[in-house]
Amino acid sequence: MMQLTNESLLERRSKAVANGVGVFNTATAHSAEGALIYDNNGNELIDFAAGIGVVNAGHCPPPVVQAIKDQSEKFIHTSFNVVTYEPYIALCEKLNEMFPHGSSTKSMLVSTGAEAVENAIKIAKQHTGRSAVLCYSGAFHGRTMMAMTLTSRTTYSSNCGPFAPEVYRIDYPNRFLNGREMDEASFVAQELSRLRAFFKTHVRAEDLAAIIIELVQGEGGFHIAPKGYVEGLREICDKYGICLIFDEVQTGFGRTAAWGAMDHYTVLPDLSTWAKAMGSGMPIAAVIGRADIMDAAAPSTIGGTYIGNPVSCAASLATIKYMEEININEKAAVVGKIIMDRFEYLKSKHAAIGDIRGLGAMCAMEFVKDNDPNQPDAELCSAVIKACAKRNLVVISAGVNKNVLRILAPLVITEEQLNKGLDIIEEELNKLA
Repeated sequence: MMQLTNESLLERRSKAVANGVGVFNTATAHSAEGALIYDNNGNELIDFAAGIGVVNAGHCPPPVVQAIKDQSEKFIHTSFNVVTYEPYIALCEKLNEMFPHGSSTKSMLVSTGAEAVENAIKIAKQHTGRSAVLCYSGAFHGRTMMAMTLTSRTTYSSNCGPFAPEVYRIDYPNRFLNGREMDEASFVAQELSRLRAFFKTHVRAEDLAAIIIELVQGEGGFHIAPKGYVEGLREICDKYGICLIFDEVQTGFGRTAAWGAMDHYTVLPDLSTWAKAMGSGMPIAAVIGRADIMDAAAPSTIGGTYIGNPVSCAASLATIKYMEEININEKAAVVGKIIMDRFEYLKSKHAAIGDIRGLGAMCAMEFVKDNDPNQPDAELCSAVIKACAKRNLVVISAGVNKNVLRILAPLVITEEQLNKGLDIIEEELNKLA
C-alpha cells in the first residue's frame, strides 16, 4: 500500500475529486488538537484558518468528542420530520435563550449556513407575502441557488445561471473604499441616502421581503457595518415592513468576542442565520427569529432530511457548554488585541498595507498598491500566504479581489502559538513587501 504523505494524498485528490472543489491551501491533516494540525508528513502546523472560522473552540475539544461518541451509540439519524428527538429541541431552546429576537423567539435547524440562508429567505417571503430581496456587494451567503444569487463574487457563480429572480444588490457600507476621508456620521448619512435613492431606481421598499446583511463581511474581507447604518437599516425595515436578516454564519459563537456580532449593535434583526462554529466542525446550522415570523412558514416548506442531525445537535450543545465554561468571548478579546496590535505595527512599517480592521478575533489586513483602495494587491497577499504555508502556518485570504489576509485562529490558541504565527507573517511580509 502506498505510504500516505502530503504529496500522495494531494495526487489522489487530483485524480478522484472534482476540480470545482476549491483548494485554498495545500496543507493536509492527519490529526488536529487545539490550534494545531499535524500533517501526513509529520509536520506541526499552526492553524490561522480554523476550517474557515469553524473550530473556534479548537480542534477536537474533549467534551465535544465525548458528546459525539455518546449520541452515536444511541442513534445517528431518524429525521426530525419523522421521529422527534430531544437534542434538536434542547438546542433550539438554548439558541432561543442566547439570541432572543424580541419577546418570543423560535428556531429551526439545518446542516449548513447556505441552507440556513435559503430557509430564512423563504420564511421572510411567506411572512411578508413579497418576493424581492436586497443584499450587498462583497456578500457571501453560500453556494446553493438563492444563496449563490445573494453572494457577490462572480467566480463563485460562473456559468451557473439563470439565478434566483427578484434579488437586488447595493454597495456595502464599506468606509475604506467609499468614505475613508469622511467622519463616520457623514459616511452613514451618505450610505443611508444611497439606500433610499435605490428604492426609487431599482426596487420599491414596499416590494422587499427582506434585507440580508453580514454585520462583518466574511469572504468579502472583514468589512464592518457602521453602527449608525445598521440602526438606520432597522428604522427603514420597520417603516416598510421588511424583514431584517443578519447573517452570523462566520461571526457567531465567540469570533467577534461576543456570542454574535449583533451583540456589538443596538438593534435586533427579525431573523438571523448561524452555522460554522456552533458545532465544532459537525454540520449544523440554524435560523433564529421572532416567533410570529418563524411560524409564518407553512408546514413542510422549510427543513429537509438532515435538519438538525442528532449527533450534530449533541456536538453543538457540548460546544456551547464548553465555550461558556472556558469563557470563549474573553479569549477572543485577548486573541484579537494581540493580532490587532501586531497589525498596527506592521501597517506603520509597510505602505502596502492599505487597511487593517477587525472585531474581536475576526481580524484582517488589506494589501493595496500606492496606498490606493482601488488598486488591490492580490499578488502580494498570495505570496505572503504561500510563504507562510512553507513555514507550516495555515492562513487564507478573503475579499472580492483576494487581497485581504484574514486571521481566524481557534480562540483557544496559546499566546506562544499566536505570536509564533504572527512572527512568521511579519518575517515573510518583510521579505516580500
